Amino acid sequence: QVQLVESGGGSVQAGGSLRLSCAASGDTNSIRFITWFRQAPGKEREGVAVIFTGSGVTSYADSVKGRFTISQDKAQNTVHLQMNSLKLEDTAMYYCAAGRGVIWGTWDTRSNYNYWGQGTQVTVSS
Repeated sequence: QVQLVESGGGSVQAGGSLRLSCAASGDTNSIRFITWFRQAPGKEREGVAVIFTGSGVTSYADSVKGRFTISQDKAQNTVHLQMNSLKLEDTAMYYCAAGRGVIWGTWDTRSNYNYWGQGTQVTVSS
């Protein structure tokens, strides 16, 4: 089993920055990739960024490319999401999720993920 705990959310003005963290514990050696998802009120949950823990390869949603950066600290079993140039439309609950196996379909397909955190709220205001 793996436990994921998100932190770092909060309120920020448009153009500002936040850094989210996802701390993993338990059987972390079984994790192959970790993704940040987000869900805004009335919208479907969407993938934001993924990191493959073995290679460090990353991928991003088009809406955040050039503004967000996902990274990992293997010693701390933590994945970060640095969010810069935040926009009003980035307001959402942000979740991290971890997968153990091979990705079927695309990386943002929710069925690929075995473990989910409880989420951290990000609110961007004008």
